This record gives sequence, C-alpha cells and structure tokens, in this order.
Amino acid sequence: MRLFATLVVLGFRRWSTYRMATAAGAFTNTVFGLIKASITVGAIGAAGGTLAGYDAQTGATYAWLVQALIAPVNVFNWNELALRIRDGDVAIDLARPLDPQFAYLAGFLGRAAHQFIPRGAPPLLAGALITGLALPATPLPYLLAAVSVVLGVSVSFSVWWLVNLSAFWLIELRGVLTLNVVAMGILSGLVIPVHWFPGWLSTLAALTPYPSMLQAPVDVLMGRAEGTAALGVLAIQAAWLTGVLLLGRLVFARGARKLVVQGG
Repeated sequence: MRLFATLVVLGFRRWSTYRMATAAGAFTNTVFGLIKASITVGAIGAAGGTLAGYDAQTGATYAWLVQALIAPVNVFNWNELALRIRDGDVAIDLARPLDPQFAYLAGFLGRAAHQFIPRGAPPLLAGALITGLALPATPLPYLLAAVSVVLGVSVSFSVWWLVNLSAFWLIELRGVLTLNVVAMGILSGLVIPVHWFPGWLSTLAALTPYPSMLQAPVDVLMGRAEGTAALGVLAIQAAWLTGVLLLGRLVFARGARKLVVQGG
C-alpha cells in the first residue's frame, strides 16, 4: 500500500505541472456546464416541470456535477499504454519489478486527485452562484460519494486499460478509442442522465460498466440513492471494477506473450 500511495502522489505531481492546461480546462468545463445546465432545465420544463424524478434545480445540479467529474473520471481520452505498446516502450514496463496494471492505476488515480479540485471546483462554484445546487444537508451522502467517485475513476481506468490493450493486435487505434469515447459519453450519463433513457437503452447501459463512472457517483452525491440503495450502487461499481480489471490482466498477459520488440 505504501508503494501504491507513492505512485499516486507521483501521478499527482506529474499532472500538477500543467497549470495553464488545467486553468483552460476549468474554464471550458464551466462554460459547458452553463450550456448543459440550461439545456437540461429547458428539457425538464418542456416535459412539464419534472422528468424521471428531476426538477429544474436537481437537473441543473446534475449537469454541474457531471461537468465537475469529467476530468477526474477522464471521459475523453487515455492512450498512454497504447502508445507505449506501439512504440515498444512497454518492454520497459515488463522488465520492471512492478505490476504494470498496478502502477498505471495508481498514476491514473493521482491524475484524478489533481484534477478534482482545480477542474471540478469552478463548475460547482458557478453552479452554486447561477442556478443553486440541490445537495444533501447530512454528511453521509458525501462520505459514500467519495468512495463512489474513487470507484468511478477506477472503473474508467479499467475500461481504458482494456481498450488500450487492443494495440497488441491493431496498428491503427483511433477507431477503437473513438468508439469507447462515444459509448462512454452516451452510456455513462455524460450527455443526459441514464434515468432518462428509454427502457431498451437503459437495459443496455446496465449491461456495461459505463454508468458506474458518472451516473453512480452523481446519484450517491445527490442523495438519489440513499441507505441500502447507495450501498447497492457501490457494490455494483466494485463488481464492475473487479471484473474488468481481471479481464484486463488476462488480456495483458496474453498480449505480452505475443509481443516482439526489436532494437537496442
């Protein structure tokens, strides 16, 4: 655990050097949060004032929270492992006395920890000032949400890890990466809450790990899932994390066995 914590800290320090990029990302997230909150409130108004349990303020809160979590969860791209496989640098990872999946997960969590405040706080502050935030008044949802966010970030890593492993067999990866971004954007609740989906799409989403990345943490934080229901959400996240990580280990082991790296 000490080694894991050290790698998390190193991941945090690595991303803390990109200050201008972080500031630009915070501004962008806030602007898009305002746009998304406006559209969400408009959709709820068009539906008669409530939609799948969301009213105007809870809908706006959902939009702001999702914007705050986009960067920590890393919805849009992670191809670090794929590039190292393609360039052959993964051979260095395999030669180290450290499990690669373990090390990359720690770095991913360190990046998320850094992004959480400078990229997440501005949209929430803007939401509090512009529309107000409908958040619980008791501490328990926040404690459970902290666990849920860590699980959500870890599930995101496990899916990105699995997608990156396609580099063992594919030369061109842009299609696979883009497909994952599209699936994540739709099925995680980034665009609209999963609760707004029609029955067939809601069932499809439930059969994937994507809702565990954004929809689950937001549900817990907003108090939409309380008590045993919140614990059930955490259990589903943990189950997806365990399953996808194990699958990723198996695929990585198979890919490493066929890897051939030439050069000095």
